[in-house]
Amino acid sequence: MRPKQPAAEPQEDLFRARLQTLVDPRHALVRLAGLIDWGRFEAAFGPLHTDGIGRPGLPTRPMAGLHLLKHMDGLSDGAVCTRYLDRSPARGRAPSWRGNAASSHRPTVTPQTYFRSSPYAQLFCGEVHFQHGLPLDRSSMTRWRQRIGAERPEVLLTESLAAAQRCGAVEEKHLRRVTIDTTVAPKAVTHPTDSKPLHRGIEILVRLARRHGVGLRQSYLRVAKRARREAARLIHSGRRRQAERQVRQLRTWLGRLFRDIGRKIAGDAQAEAALAGPLGLIGRLLRQRREDRGRDKLYSLHAPEVECIGKGKAHARYEFGVKVPIATTNAQAPGGQFVLGARALPGNPYNGHTLAAQIAQTERLTSVEIERAYVDRGYRGHDADRARVILSGQKRGVTPTIRRERRRRSAIEPVIGHMKSDGLLGRNFLLGTQGDAANVILAAAGHNLRLLRAWLAWLFAFLLSLIRATRCTGPRPMERPEPA
Repeated sequence: MRPKQPAAEPQEDLFRARLQTLVDPRHALVRLAGLIDWGRFEAAFGPLHTDGIGRPGLPTRPMAGLHLLKHMDGLSDGAVCTRYLDRSPARGRAPSWRGNAASSHRPTVTPQTYFRSSPYAQLFCGEVHFQHGLPLDRSSMTRWRQRIGAERPEVLLTESLAAAQRCGAVEEKHLRRVTIDTTVAPKAVTHPTDSKPLHRGIEILVRLARRHGVGLRQSYLRVAKRARREAARLIHSGRRRQAERQVRQLRTWLGRLFRDIGRKIAGDAQAEAALAGPLGLIGRLLRQRREDRGRDKLYSLHAPEVECIGKGKAHARYEFGVKVPIATTNAQAPGGQFVLGARALPGNPYNGHTLAAQIAQTERLTSVEIERAYVDRGYRGHDADRARVILSGQKRGVTPTIRRERRRRSAIEPVIGHMKSDGLLGRNFLLGTQGDAANVILAAAGHNLRLLRAWLAWLFAFLLSLIRATRCTGPRPMERPEPA
């Protein structure tokens, strides 16, 4: 059923004060809430509800606001719900820039302003009066993400760019020349050594057998835990051959459990349907070997969609997650370097074969045609229009303007780093490929709103410093003559 619209209050409540009268109107979150067109989200997500069936859904603005706050500061669902009710600090250190507000092009944010107290969070989410209780459960955020799917969160990213244009943080000319690069959005999995998934498979099968009343000959829980610990210790000490013996033992025990459960549930349609998924993953795990490569290899039992993507970095040769192309502005806009497009690409495709689709997505979200796109050499042999794609190291057709703009191609790396460290791109906890796609879009929208929040804070500090400077340097009042 469609969410109920907030009832209009014709007169002020005598016993409750409005949030507008409690908060500072100069606060960055208050001004940011006024820039966002919340009705756009109602129009995009409203048709997902049916009329007259079931319980009314939660209002769209609180759900969209909580997700934006979550990805602005890199919080979990539980943490952002806690912040909605009480005063709690943001994760990590407070951002700070050198220079004063009058001379620096970046805002000066103190640790006191980095705290986001509940009145501002509630006002951002559309509350009229201060709430002492949470109007939803944190699991409602999961169900809301499942309802809107993987493609519709692009509305949040589009609106973040529209809000940046309304306040002058970015202009249309900055959207015509972009930088595109590819990174990996890691999944919330541990490093997949040979012993970890085998031991995890034993634990899953034993738990499922107890839940469905399947009697096992032996659970192997105690000896499997010891074997996994021994394998890790032997690998660390350099005795690989002895560690391989423990891994083979774990594989043997997992195979015995797999066959034992399969024999005992044969003929039980209900148990077979309940255990079909876990047994299928365990079967894949038992069939694969260390030397196997490709998208069919299983690296995690709770996230089978995880892929191994080689990055060639000194500290991490491989990353486990999904490939993500990101498009940002090439020239730094007044408010910073905004993310114009991002999407998840399961299957680990070649970068050059995804460039045309990434340019098309960026043009669709910004409604601006891209004149030039700057990419690195990993996009050689791309499928896009070669007249408007500039590769690193390209010699033909390079003018002084293109050469100057190409030097800014590497500026996309700090943007990716901030999306991973300050946002949730560096650790994805959402389930499945649909969760990968939604997390990428929400992380991009959160990055843009972080820049916009800092831009609004700097803009107010800059204007305030100008007013103070004008007062100090203005004409002095006429002095009274001293008495003779």
